[in-house]
Amino acid sequence: MKKLMMMALLALFATTTLSAQNKGVDFQQGTFKELLAKAGDENKYLFVDVYATWCGPCKYMSGRVFTQEKVGDYFNKTFVNAKFDAERGEGIEIARKYKVQGYPTFLILNAEGKELGRIVGGDDADAFIQKVQEVVSKIQ
Repeated sequence: MKKLMMMALLALFATTTLSAQNKGVDFQQGTFKELLAKAGDENKYLFVDVYATWCGPCKYMSGRVFTQEKVGDYFNKTFVNAKFDAERGEGIEIARKYKVQGYPTFLILNAEGKELGRIVGGDDADAFIQKVQEVVSKIQ
């Protein structure tokens, strides 16, 4: 009986934890090319977080801003979201191609990879959403 209760509690905890994690921004996995294609298929822009692992503002955005439900609601509806480490793998070429000079840099791209806007540096959730909405309103 104890085992059954313990398993039920663990299942409930896992479900609660997973649902809580899904409330923020859903950063998609895949190659840059795949993510551009997905943005085109979904008729969305591609939002790219170009970050560095040692970057304090990058960590703040990942841990405190992108995890918030209101941020996830806006970004998941508007964008296909991606993250690339500017110092590893495909992120090196993305940072070079888009001439990223500071971290974090957030790119808003169309499905062809054309840069439509960028924001450099982090902010609190409300101010960041507002900055992104201003960029999007100029391109629509």
